[in-house]
Amino acid sequence: MQAEVEHECAEYLAARLPRLHRIAYLLCGDGHRAEDIAQATAIAIYTNWKRVRAADNTDGYVHRMLVREYLGQRRLSWARVLLTDRMPERAAPDGASVEDRVAVLTALAGLPKRQRAAVVLRYFSDLSVRDTALALGCSEGNVKSQTARGLATLRELLTKPARRRAGALPGEEMIRNGVNS
Repeated sequence: MQAEVEHECAEYLAARLPRLHRIAYLLCGDGHRAEDIAQATAIAIYTNWKRVRAADNTDGYVHRMLVREYLGQRRLSWARVLLTDRMPERAAPDGASVEDRVAVLTALAGLPKRQRAAVVLRYFSDLSVRDTALALGCSEGNVKSQTARGLATLRELLTKPARRRAGALPGEEMIRNGVNS
């Protein structure tokens, strides 16, 4: 029986680990820290698999574990040291330029941690308000207000005059597409 449970957990992790890594990267903005966060979350999932699979919403429970790991690692002093200045090599999504992507990631880094977590979970992870509230351990109203404030701050950061180029705002379309989808 134990082998079946381990196999079930391994299948779950194999299917979701890349997504957990992407969410962790969007939360922390550093590929190495994202790997640490995703790996620590995977270990927590494995060691608590019975509780994880018993949850009504397994993915919501796992997202909450990931966010808690991110918030916990932010409190550590070593986490404040920038280990690298390069982003992971990935193609820009659907015609977005690298500059737009960098602008959006920079703007995300400028958000307070709760607003950032709400925006990432809602619009980059496509979670509902309810699932985001579950992941963050707060009310749905709090998710809505944190998301609204986070989007307003993102718009402000992306519309600074220094970032204007050729009549377009870097990342504006990515934000608009994320919000409307």
